[in-house]
Amino acid sequence: MRVICLVADGLGVGEAPDAARFGDAGSDTLGHVVKATGVRLPNLEKLGLGLINPCVPVVQNPLAAVGRLEERSEGKDTTTGHWEIAGLVTRKPFPTFEHFPQSLLDDFVREAGLPGVLGNRAASGTVIIDELGDEHLKSGKPIVYTSADSVFQIAAHEEGFGLERLYQICEVARRLTLPLQIGRVIARPFVGSARGNFKRTEHRRDFSIAPPPNILDSIHRSGIPVCSVGKIEDIFDHRGISDANHTGNNPDGLAISLSFLKKYRGKDAFIFTNLVDFDQLYGHRRDPVGFAKSLEELDRFLPQLLGELTGQDLLILTADHGCDPTFRGSDHTREYVPCLSYSPGRPGKALGIRKSFADIGATILSSFRLPTADLPDLGASLYES
Repeated sequence: MRVICLVADGLGVGEAPDAARFGDAGSDTLGHVVKATGVRLPNLEKLGLGLINPCVPVVQNPLAAVGRLEERSEGKDTTTGHWEIAGLVTRKPFPTFEHFPQSLLDDFVREAGLPGVLGNRAASGTVIIDELGDEHLKSGKPIVYTSADSVFQIAAHEEGFGLERLYQICEVARRLTLPLQIGRVIARPFVGSARGNFKRTEHRRDFSIAPPPNILDSIHRSGIPVCSVGKIEDIFDHRGISDANHTGNNPDGLAISLSFLKKYRGKDAFIFTNLVDFDQLYGHRRDPVGFAKSLEELDRFLPQLLGELTGQDLLILTADHGCDPTFRGSDHTREYVPCLSYSPGRPGKALGIRKSFADIGATILSSFRLPTADLPDLGASLYES
């Protein structure tokens, strides 16, 4: 059988019970996007999206097993969300910073052979690049910044600084930040000639801390191909992956996901896809209209994916956290995430609220008839009564 898990990055579906502890009471990514734009998503509605969020119309006899997932991990970022989907609960949050220790930056400058760095503060990526891009081009100093997540982000001009050089200094930063247990080092390349026309590109790379054993390891070890689409391979430190295509946007991610499905037609395979545009282009930039258009794009493509599935196959649509484009600030939001699990061979049903993203990992391993006992954080399969 083929199992495909699509992670709509940042598609929260309403504040989590502990949202106030994260400063996110009142957040609702999907609901607020629908209210702000009036977007209709007929194919997702047929699967049962309306059972998850009251702003979406409810249909009779939804096709999927439908519910909301509550995050158990201490965090609301890409790493904790994806790791929990794969059966890992992060009980100790990755550290966050308002600025990085000067000793770390001194080591980074020396070992990466840099003239210095700019920034070193928490900031919106697009804002700090616009502010410091001119100085970066003149000085050759990369821009270092962070956010509410555990990230060490490095922005540099693709041409003036060099893309491969940016990746190389990120490798240095990854090694130096390991003692601090920073979740990710992120390469943020951009182009443009002057303030006002700088633009980030799709050549972002994430250099993640290595995860503990998870479902990707189990599936790969069993001999079943594990196909990564988008930044999945980065999030899992390139481990447990058989085949990868590092797409940079949602349309490419969907197209490559479909190509992997076709490649493994009639064979076992696990396809794990991150759709980054919701979060990167629209959630963080607080653009509900763009978010809605991206949802419509997914909805229009969905029939192609569903049409490829046989009665043995399974598609799970979920998210890793919220990123409400109508909320204050520019950070992720602590929310429930959707779970739409569809197989032509299984009836739809209401799942209610599930207590962990790891129920998805348990469902995937159970679908491949692989043991779950060696991953203690796994939840229960969505199809267990």
